[in-house]
Amino acid sequence: MRPAVLATMGISALIVTLLALKPHQLPAVAGVSPRSPTASSPHPPSGATPGAPTGTGTFTGDPIDTQYGTVQVAATLSKGKITSVKVLQAPDQNGRDRQIASYALPRLTQEALGAQSAHIDAVSGASYTSEGYIQSLQSALDRAHA
Repeated sequence: MRPAVLATMGISALIVTLLALKPHQLPAVAGVSPRSPTASSPHPPSGATPGAPTGTGTFTGDPIDTQYGTVQVAATLSKGKITSVKVLQAPDQNGRDRQIASYALPRLTQEALGAQSAHIDAVSGASYTSEGYIQSLQSALDRAHA
């Protein structure tokens, strides 16, 4: 009977702990309001996804000021497909900023190429840099769509 009591107490403690957790939310980037999606054209090109970028070329995103520095990217597209993303500016005021950027930015770029959009997950431990990257990428894609 003793193992059953211990198991019940352990499971109860686990349930209470899980219920106490709050969902993860990204902190707001300092001085930047969220962007609303750009309206898509009423007649996208044949085979194109509505709202998807249709341009070809390199499009520079807005520089986004975060709590730790500015993040800016440029996206290269070919017939609406993101072929590369280059980081133009990243937080680098100290060694910790450079360390975070060195692991977060390649992951964000890989996610963006895989998703073919700016609708990607933030990198854990790099919330501000991630949000700046996402917003700058979205502005580049908005320019490609225009």
